[in-house]
Amino acid sequence: MTEIAQGLRTVVILADDLIWASRLSDAITAAGASPRRVRRLEALADLLGRDGEPARLAIVDLTARAYDGVEAIRVATGTGARVVAVGQHDDAALRAAALAAGAERVFTYRGLFEHGPRTLAAWLAR
Repeated sequence: MTEIAQGLRTVVILADDLIWASRLSDAITAAGASPRRVRRLEALADLLGRDGEPARLAIVDLTARAYDGVEAIRVATGTGARVVAVGQHDDAALRAAALAAGAERVFTYRGLFEHGPRTLAAWLAR
C-alpha cells in the first residue's frame, strides 16, 4: 500500500484566506493526503522543521496579506520540503519569483479550483 493510501502524507497549507485554505484542504483530502492548515509563516516553519513530523510537503498561497509568499517558499524549501504554490494567472513576475525561490510549480487559482484533486494527486505521486 502506498503512503497516500495509508494516509501517512501530510501537506501543510499556508493560506490566510479562509475560502482558499478550505478549497486547498478539501482538494488535498480528495487527493488522499492529510491537510494541515496554517495562516502564518512561523507556523509553516515550525511544522516543516519538526523532527519526526510527516510534513514534507507544502502549498503556499502567494497572494496573502499576513506573510510574503515568496519568502514562505524559501523557508519551506529550506527545510527540505517539496513546495507548490497557487496564485493569480496574470502575475507573471510573482509566479517567476516563486519558481526561483524553489516552488516546483505555480498553479493558477482557476486551475486548482477546476481540477484540484486530480492535479494535486499527480503532484503527490511524484
